Amino acid sequence: MVLLVGLVFSSLVLASRLKSYPMPGNQQGYAPAQPINFSHRLHAGEMQTSCLYCHYGAENSRHAGIPPANVCMTCHRFVTAPQKDLLAEILEARNAKRAPHPVVSPELKKLYDALALDGKLEPDPSKQPKPISWVKVHNLPAFACFDHRSHTRAGVACQKCHGPVETMNRVQQVSDLSMGWCVNCHREASRTGVNGKPAKPSVDCATCHY
Repeated sequence: MVLLVGLVFSSLVLASRLKSYPMPGNQQGYAPAQPINFSHRLHAGEMQTSCLYCHYGAENSRHAGIPPANVCMTCHRFVTAPQKDLLAEILEARNAKRAPHPVVSPELKKLYDALALDGKLEPDPSKQPKPISWVKVHNLPAFACFDHRSHTRAGVACQKCHGPVETMNRVQQVSDLSMGWCVNCHREASRTGVNGKPAKPSVDCATCHY
């Protein structure tokens, strides 16, 4: 009897501890450092840049994709540093009665170097462009096929899967992205719709595993 009670107690303790360990493949909370400290809080939050402006592939492709550096240059050909740094140089130049010097933040310097640009942000023939080695944050198993376009076209907000990215200086995986999590979302959408519109997302295995 004592052995039976001890076995039951040990099983309960072990089960409670196992809950604190992630399931295999679960990278919830994963927030890798990136080669350039890109802040979604600044761009998507404060500046209110649409997710689809940079990740335009999400509308027409399975993959949202990483925007090419040329997309960054749409703005950063003109914005080379934080406003406070630019204003500080303008005031210093005014006091010294000289023209302001160019101000480039260390992180944007990495972007310009990757594009092989010179100090005037023109192509430098002595340099070779090189890709920026961004680190993927949200990784699904090879046997799970997620299609961004079907979700985007249905009106599913990016935050539904990716969490409040507009508040993150460094993006992290918020949801566990488990099969159960996805299936429950599909079932909820079938009951309540998406943004007030009826929806019938499939829970058939072949929808995601094909």
